[in-house]
Amino acid sequence: MSADGLVLVTGGSRGIGAATATLLADRGERVVIVDIAPEPLAGTATILWPAPFDVASEGGVMAGIADIEAAHGPITALVNAAGVFGKMHSLERVRMEQWDREVNIDLRGTFLVARSAGIRMAKRRHGAIVNVASVAGMTSGPIHAYTAAKAGVIQLTQTLAAEWGRSGVRVNAVSPGFTRTAALEAGIASGALEKERLARPAAMNRLVEPMEVAQAIAFLLSPQASGITGINLPVDAGFLAGSSWEAYGGLPQPPAS
Repeated sequence: MSADGLVLVTGGSRGIGAATATLLADRGERVVIVDIAPEPLAGTATILWPAPFDVASEGGVMAGIADIEAAHGPITALVNAAGVFGKMHSLERVRMEQWDREVNIDLRGTFLVARSAGIRMAKRRHGAIVNVASVAGMTSGPIHAYTAAKAGVIQLTQTLAAEWGRSGVRVNAVSPGFTRTAALEAGIASGALEKERLARPAAMNRLVEPMEVAQAIAFLLSPQASGITGINLPVDAGFLAGSSWEAYGGLPQPPAS
């Protein structure tokens, strides 16, 4: 991040994108948010790009990035937070139009925006990108397109880090666990998900807050992470650490006080 540049946050009107944009703006960064359904973040100093931004449209992304830089200056940091959550189906019920939608937004969209902004950063020899992946891309589950797409984001992150490392551009990923976004809360409210079942495998026995993911993203963008590129940082309340303990009788309970 740089005082004379700006941070672009895709999917910035809601969820992890909104939390990240708010945090960075509160820290004094110039933040532009884009979204397929753009809505301002009330009470923040973020800049809303008013046109719908479709991360899966190659032409739209290229034109949008060019227009944003023409209007607001060079993009020195990018947060790829735009995404859609997977539909839970058995394999035989997966519809290919749903598969294509999730892969197009979650993987293709991440690539298109990273490429368009990252090429510009590489030419200027400065920049940082954080892609939002998921622990779903590191495990298995009945969200077939989503797990495949997020695994692709993790691999893409490493490839881009190697591609642009000598051009001064760092590329990292964060992999949130089950995070209390509006989308997850809607799934819980509908009965498709159970809060207790989501939290139980996590070592910390809880869900992740969007601001906790935002803080990890802010760190990876910051000068404090200047020597870090190509990593995938889980922010999962210990989901990966604790999920296999059920086979051994479950996670231990805290000692009596």
